[in-house]
Amino acid sequence: MMAETDIELVRRCLGGDNAAFEGILELYQDRIYSFALRLLRDEQAAEDAAQETFLKAFKNLASYNPAYPFASWLFRIAHNASMDALRAGGKTVSMDTEDFSDLPDRTAGVAESVAAAIDSERIEALLASLPPLYSEALLLAYREDMGPAEIGRVLGVPEGTVKARLFRGREMIKTKLAADATV
Repeated sequence: MMAETDIELVRRCLGGDNAAFEGILELYQDRIYSFALRLLRDEQAAEDAAQETFLKAFKNLASYNPAYPFASWLFRIAHNASMDALRAGGKTVSMDTEDFSDLPDRTAGVAESVAAAIDSERIEALLASLPPLYSEALLLAYREDMGPAEIGRVLGVPEGTVKARLFRGREMIKTKLAADATV
């Protein structure tokens, strides 16, 4: 049986089938939590932001415009919840936080697994060291595979602003990598 699309799940929810929202949760809960965790760098705050995201999504499902990807709409809500949490907590992103790197591929050899883990850890640390403005755009581009137009919809900024943030974020990472290489 083929999996239901986002649009089909949304239509079922809007038709009164609240169980269809469980399908949306299954599809997106890990991605939304991961996104919030990487921005907030705090497990409890990320759980709260993810929960807030899904509550708001459920309440406002009728406002979703199917002309755009559902993921963009949902990540926009997650962005707002995460930014609210950052503002409320006065938190900033720092390099001195826990590592939430992805697990290396089990099929790779030991050397490749170790190298992948080190690279992943390094990338996570570099992203964490950037201001949220830039790390968020990079996370959406590289972790969620969103293009500048879709990121713009999520962040509520023009596509040109997204491109500038992506460029500046990459430049900041290059600068940090170059500084690390000289140490």
